[in-house]
Amino acid sequence: MLVLGIESSCDETGVALVESQGAGLPVLRAQALHSQIDMHQAYGGVVPELASRDHIRRVLPLAETVLAQAGVGLPQLDVVAYTRGPGLAGALLVGAGVACALGAALDKPVLGVHHLEGHLLSPFLGADPPQFPFVALLVSGGHTQLMRVEGVGRYELLGESIDDAAGEAFDKSAKLMGLPYPGGPALSRLAEQGDPRAFKLPRPLLHSGDLDFSFAGLKTAVLTQAKKLGPELDARKADLAASTQAAIVEVLVRKSVAALEQCALDRLVVAGGVGANRELRSQLGAAAAQRGLHVHYPEPALCTDNGAMIAMAAAMRLEAGVQAATRDYAFDVKPRWPLSEIGSR
Repeated sequence: MLVLGIESSCDETGVALVESQGAGLPVLRAQALHSQIDMHQAYGGVVPELASRDHIRRVLPLAETVLAQAGVGLPQLDVVAYTRGPGLAGALLVGAGVACALGAALDKPVLGVHHLEGHLLSPFLGADPPQFPFVALLVSGGHTQLMRVEGVGRYELLGESIDDAAGEAFDKSAKLMGLPYPGGPALSRLAEQGDPRAFKLPRPLLHSGDLDFSFAGLKTAVLTQAKKLGPELDARKADLAASTQAAIVEVLVRKSVAALEQCALDRLVVAGGVGANRELRSQLGAAAAQRGLHVHYPEPALCTDNGAMIAMAAAMRLEAGVQAATRDYAFDVKPRWPLSEIGSR
C-alpha cells in the first residue's frame, strides 16, 4: 500500500510517500518540504493569508518531486492522506482540497489525519521506534500535552497547557528579548552562550500535583526581568535566554517523569517542534538514565511539520483497522480539533 501524505496546517508545505506492506512498520519512500520562514520573517510571525497562498504554489511541485524520487506514478498510489486539523483554516483547506481533488481524479480513497497524531506517531519513522504502550509528550506550537498511548487511536489525555504552551513560551519570550522570527530556535541557540542560573524565573505548576502546564506567567516574568535590565539587556540577553529555557525544560521533564510514574510505564515518546530542543533532550536523557527509562524521539528533520508524519499516521491507522479511507471527496477541515476526540474514528 502506497500512501501519499500532504501537510499544510501552518507555515510548512510537506509531501511524502510511505509504503506499507502489512508486515512491520510502514517505510518512508520519499519526502519533500518547503518552509515559509523567510517569507514570514518580515512580519515577525505567520501571516495566514500569505501562508495559504504559498501552500497553493508549493504543494503540486513538491508532490511531483516526491513521486519522481520514489519512482512511483500517480496511478500506483493507493491512498491520499492530508492534514484535516488542527491548524490555520485557509492553510488546511489547501492541502485538503488538493488531496481530495487528486483522489477523485485517480479514483483513489482519501483520509484526513489529525496533525498531532502525526507528530505523536512520527517516532515510528525513526531508527529506534517505540513499542506500545507509552506516554507521549506532545510539544508542538500551541500545544503541550501528555498522553497515555495504548495503541493507534487509543489515547488518554493526562495533562495539557491551560494557557500558553511551551512552544509559545519560547516564541513569545524570544520576541520580548528582541530576537528574530522564528523566536524559539533563536532563543535556544542564544541560550547555549548563557548561564541558566543567572535569573530566578518561575516554574509554573511544577508542584501543582497534576500534569497540566501553564507558561503564561513565565512569559510575564521574562518581560518584567527584561524591563528591569533596561539598557543592560543586550549584555545579559544570553543569560536571560538560558534561564528562560531552563525553566521551560525543567517543567517539561518533571511533568513527563511524573506521568510515567502515574501510568507505571517506562517508555516516553517526545514529539513536535520543541522536541528538537537540545537542552530538553539532554535533560530527559539524564532523567531517563537515572531512572531506567526509555525516551524516543523522531529524527530531528521530522520534528517540524512534515508530510512524512501524515502519511505514516494514515498508514498506521489503516493497518490497525481503526479507520477506513473513503471515496467521499466532500471535505471539511477542523482548525480546532482535540486529539482526545479522534478515538478510533
